[in-house]
Amino acid sequence: MTERDVLDVTGSASNEPQTAEGGSTVPRAQTSTIPQEELDRLTDDMVAALKTVYDPEIPVDIYELGLIYKIDVDDDRNIEIDMTLTAPGCPVAGDMPGWVQDAVSSLPGVNQVKVNLVFDPPWDPSRMSDEARVALNFW
Repeated sequence: MTERDVLDVTGSASNEPQTAEGGSTVPRAQTSTIPQEELDRLTDDMVAALKTVYDPEIPVDIYELGLIYKIDVDDDRNIEIDMTLTAPGCPVAGDMPGWVQDAVSSLPGVNQVKVNLVFDPPWDPSRMSDEARVALNFW
């Protein structure tokens, strides 16, 4: 079994936190064999890729909406992503995980990408970044 780096963008893990783009808390596992500089680059690239995916009904990307709950990177650079939707009945529920998988799979150095659609905890507007709140005039 390979070691993993878990980027929990909900900030709920107990690992030592780092500050990621947008100020979210990103815990990092201490046992990875991936060099920190490579993991930082990969993290930045994944966030940039996730920011290209939009819910067609909302003019804000899924990362800023807070739909990405966890990104798990193993030593073989396989990626597992837990994400949610703004509502379980979202019309693109069957498509959006594929869009996320395609966006992250296109990055150099990434092997397999698996996207899990989860609904616990349920999404609510408090998960949105300030950038998303401004874009949606949600104050």
